[in-house]
Amino acid sequence: MLSQHKKSSVAALTLAAVGIVYGDIGTSPLYTLKTIFDPAHGLPLNQENLLGIVSLIFWGLTMIVTVKYVTLMLRADNRGEGGIMALMALALNSVHKAAPKWHFPLLLIGTFGATMFYGDSVITPAISVLSAIEGLEVAAPGLEKFIVPLTIVVLVSLYAVQRHGTAGIGRFFGPIMVLWFAALAAMGVINIAKETAILHALNPAHAFTFLFSHGMVAFVALGAVVLAFTGAEALYADMGHFGKKPIRIAWFFICFPALALNYLGQGALLIQNPAALANPFFNQLGSWSVIPLVILSTAATVIASQATISGTFSMTKQAIALGMLPRMRIQHTSESEIGQIYIPVVNWMQLSVVLIAVIGFQSSDALAGAYGIAVTATMLATTILTFFVTRYRWHMPLIMCFGATGFFIIIDITLFSATSLKLFHGGWFPLLLGTALFTTMLTWRTGRELVFKNLEKHAIPLEDFLNSLFMAPPTRVPGTAVFLRGESDGVPHALLHNLSHNKVLHERVVFFTVHIVEEPYVPPSEQVRVTALGHECYQLNIHYGFKDEPDVPAIMALCEQCGLKFEMMETSFFIARQTVISTPGEGMAPWREHLFVAMSRNARAAADYYQIPPNRVIELGTQVEI
Repeated sequence: MLSQHKKSSVAALTLAAVGIVYGDIGTSPLYTLKTIFDPAHGLPLNQENLLGIVSLIFWGLTMIVTVKYVTLMLRADNRGEGGIMALMALALNSVHKAAPKWHFPLLLIGTFGATMFYGDSVITPAISVLSAIEGLEVAAPGLEKFIVPLTIVVLVSLYAVQRHGTAGIGRFFGPIMVLWFAALAAMGVINIAKETAILHALNPAHAFTFLFSHGMVAFVALGAVVLAFTGAEALYADMGHFGKKPIRIAWFFICFPALALNYLGQGALLIQNPAALANPFFNQLGSWSVIPLVILSTAATVIASQATISGTFSMTKQAIALGMLPRMRIQHTSESEIGQIYIPVVNWMQLSVVLIAVIGFQSSDALAGAYGIAVTATMLATTILTFFVTRYRWHMPLIMCFGATGFFIIIDITLFSATSLKLFHGGWFPLLLGTALFTTMLTWRTGRELVFKNLEKHAIPLEDFLNSLFMAPPTRVPGTAVFLRGESDGVPHALLHNLSHNKVLHERVVFFTVHIVEEPYVPPSEQVRVTALGHECYQLNIHYGFKDEPDVPAIMALCEQCGLKFEMMETSFFIARQTVISTPGEGMAPWREHLFVAMSRNARAAADYYQIPPNRVIELGTQVEI
C-alpha cells in the first residue's frame, strides 16, 4: 500500500512538473526556427543549413539541458532546494571559511544572475503569448493588427488573477501540457515521415560542420539557437517543489522526446516546403490545424508564463530573506502549499514591464534578441557558482572541478557572446532591467550594512547595561516585554526609550533576535535558542532559512520546549521604527543613499512581516544616519 502511494505521488509530481517546470522550454518551438532563419541574420534556408541548425538544437538540448541541468545541476541542491538564489547561498556558505576572498565576488555573480532571471521572467510571458497569438496571422492575414491588443488582454487577465493563486486551476496545468507535448511529438513524427533526410541531423558532425564552415553567420545563428534552451533554469529552480526524480522522469520520457521530434519535424517541413518559413510551427499540419493550435499554444504559453511569474514571487521572497531586497507584503494563496505566494507590488511592476516589452517590440521576432542574452547570462552565473560548490562544498579535486564545469563555462561564454551581438537589437532591454535591479539589490544590502555599522558604533553592550541597570533596578510591572534586537545591536533603542519615558521594566524581558542562515530551511527543533541573562531577562535567538516563513506566534509556541512560556495577552512587543537619514560624507553616493532611504520608508513593517499580532505591538521611533 505504501509502495502504491509512493508511485502515485511520483506520477502526480511528474504530471505537475510537466506543467510547471517545462512550460517555458516546451513553448520554444513556437518561435525558435522562425527566428534562426530570419532574413536579418543572413542565413540562407537550404537543406545543409537546416541539418546543421537542427543538429545544434538537438545536441544543445542533450548537452545543456540533459547533461548540465538534469544530471549535474540537480545534484547541486541546498537541502533539496534549487535555483540561483539557493545556489548562491550554498556557494557563499562553502567559501565562507575555506576561501573568504571569494565571498563578495560570488555575491556579485549570484546577484547578477538573479537579476538576469528577472529579465527572463519578464520576456517569457511577452514572447510566449505573442508567438502563440501570431498564429492568427497564418489563419487570416487580416487579423495581424489584433495580435498586440489580444496579447495585452491575455497578459492583463493572467496577472489580474494572480492574487487568487493557482490552487484552483493548477491541477489542469499538467494535463494541458501533456496534451501540448503530445501534439509536438505527433506533428514531428508526421513531418519526419514525409522527409526522413532530416534524421541525418542526429549526427553531431552536421552541427560542427555548420559552425566551422559559416564563420560569423553561424555565430549570429548560435545566438538564436539559444531560444531552444530557454526555461532550462526553471527545472533547477523548481527542484524544491517537485524533487529530482519527477523532474528527470518528465524530461526523459515526455519533454525531451517531444521537443526533439518537433524540431526535427519542423526541419523536415522546411526541407519540403521552404515557403512555410513564414511560421513553421503553425504550418506543420496545414490550414485546418491553425486555429486549434492557436488555442492550445495560447493555453500552453499562459501556463509557461504562470511558471515564471510564480518563480519571480519565490525568488523575491528568498532575496528579501537574504537581505537583498526590502520587506514586502507577501500573501499566501494556498492553505496547504506553503510555496504558493503572491506579492502584489512585484506582480503589478512585472506586468508593467511585460506590457512595455509587448508594446515596444510588437512581435516575437523582435523580442527574440532580448530573450537570449538574459538566458545565457543566468546560465553562465549558475555554472560559475557550481564550480565553487564542487570545489569547496564537495571538496572535489581541482582538475575534476574544472572537468565538471569548465566544459559548460566554455559553452555558456560562447552562447553569451553570440547573444551579445543582439545588444542593440533588443539585448539592451534585459540588461537595462537587470542593471536597475542589480543596483537596487546592492544599494539595499550596502545601505543595511551602513545602518548596522552606525547602530554598532553607538551600541551599548547589553550585558554591561543590564548589570548597571539592576544595581538600582527600576519598578517592575506585570507581563512580558519582547524587544526586537538586531544581530549586531547592543541595547535595543526601544528599551532605552521605554525606560526613559515610562521609568518601568516588565517583570520578564525577552530580547528577540532573528538570524537568517544561508540554507533554505531550518528544522523547528533548531530554530529556537534561549539564553538566560539573569533577573528574568532572556536572549531569544531565532534561526530561519531563506525559504522559511517568519511567524512569531509559532515561534512563541516552540519556546515552551525551552522553558520559556508565553501568554500572548500578557506579552507586549516593543519595536524601534528606524527612520533612515542620508547625510553628507562617507557611505554611498548621494543618489544611492536617497534610493535606500526611499526603499526603507516604504518597506513592510517588521511587526507585519513577522506576523506579530498588531494589538500587541508598541512602536517607538528612532533615527539612524548613513
